[in-house]
Amino acid sequence: MNDIPGTPFPESKPSVFQVWMKALTKPYEQTFVELASSPNVNATTAYLWVFVASIIQFFLTALVQSRLFGTYMNQLGFGNDFGGRSPVFMLVIAICGAPILAAISTLFFALSVFVVQWIAKMFGGRGTSDQLAYTMAAIVAPYSIIAGIITLFSAIPYVGLCFSAILSIAGIYVFVLQVMAVKGVNQFGWGAAIGSLLIPGLVIAFLCACLIGGSFAALYPMMRSTMPNIAP
Repeated sequence: MNDIPGTPFPESKPSVFQVWMKALTKPYEQTFVELASSPNVNATTAYLWVFVASIIQFFLTALVQSRLFGTYMNQLGFGNDFGGRSPVFMLVIAICGAPILAAISTLFFALSVFVVQWIAKMFGGRGTSDQLAYTMAAIVAPYSIIAGIITLFSAIPYVGLCFSAILSIAGIYVFVLQVMAVKGVNQFGWGAAIGSLLIPGLVIAFLCACLIGGSFAALYPMMRSTMPNIAP
């Protein structure tokens, strides 16, 4: 099963929509074997997909936040002074800030792909960073746009929780697809694929926990001196 030969795309170059639909609607390892063996594999294309999709997601999310922010200001009694102008202000922030946030998101995507593929190589993976970036972007980019659209519906009173639940379930589905992508690109076992994907996150979580613990230990004597009632 690990040595499934790649079936390349036909000579006609598939559209972006076709590649994304293939990645999202065909949850099989063979799907990502075919994507990775495509002559169109290109890391630059992958990063462009993620960048554009992130702009759309951040922009849509900002629209929801501006609406909620305006509502909160009205509830606090600042509707005439600030709440009425907040949607316009947030819209300007969204237009100016979305490209910056998208660039940062794309940078983190590129770094994560590099780290995951580096770990996959340690497990005996046979893929390349370009192949993994292309297959991962085919999953992440359309999901980002879908998540942005669902965010709009999640702001609807009373039914917003349903859309938030749908988004959570979709996130689990995307994780499964990413495991399949790592496995299909590198042609190794499920354990190695899951490990390659999870180890970076676990290491980051461990480092963050150490940083928080160290910071608390350093600040604890100062807290004791300023607030003597704190229990040891």
